[in-house]
Amino acid sequence: MKKVLISLLLPCCSLVAMAQTKGTKASPAKKAPTTKTQVKSPAKGTSKVVFRNNLDSASYALGLSMASSMKKDGLSTLNYDLMIKGMKDVLEGRTLLISQEESQAPISNLFSSLNKKKYLPMINEGKAFLENNRKNPEVKETPSGLQYIVIKEGTGIKPKATDTVLAHYRGTLLNGKQFDSSYDRNEPLSLPLNRVIPGWTEGIQLMSTGSKYKFFIPYQLAYGERAMGNDIPAYSTLIFEVELLKVNGQ
Repeated sequence: MKKVLISLLLPCCSLVAMAQTKGTKASPAKKAPTTKTQVKSPAKGTSKVVFRNNLDSASYALGLSMASSMKKDGLSTLNYDLMIKGMKDVLEGRTLLISQEESQAPISNLFSSLNKKKYLPMINEGKAFLENNRKNPEVKETPSGLQYIVIKEGTGIKPKATDTVLAHYRGTLLNGKQFDSSYDRNEPLSLPLNRVIPGWTEGIQLMSTGSKYKFFIPYQLAYGERAMGNDIPAYSTLIFEVELLKVNGQ
């Protein structure tokens, strides 16, 4: 597995995908029709739709492309009147009801809630696990919800959030599936604590050099709503065994 799995990655998601033209060349002997392309009515008694020019067909294609992308993300309906108004206000230079900057929050909130609903079983599984794990007398818990067991207590210095540490680790999902291990590579990882997932940043600061802890990290302190490739699903509660070897090379 790749070392980058524990690195804190910035979310990068596109809410609306633009249509892309496939890279095939048009035949010189045949010219594709661009006008008066007629679309059959989807239902009896409905008026036929006619694309009178390329703007018409492109307009429909843009709507189709955006809706297909949003549907994949779990969206099944919109307030179409307001969506069209928003598009008209921008394209026709009208006064906007909200600014472009302000528009990002409701879009993000909408898709975040849809994504959370999709992964509700994963969220509930993690919550139930942590609640049950809390009953173990060996388990300690911080105010943030990070749980841990001290496997071995070291005697060296404790790192700060701004320090770089050298650590061995093994990461697994709740079902026991291992997604990363520096032990398997026989290569401990050097990393700055302010550039990893919050559960690591907080947890490793609890450790003295030479310690080995087992961390139970709720999704809020791990990768949140992001999936990490095929190895870590979104909203995953993670388990790490971490051995702190050195702090700042000491």
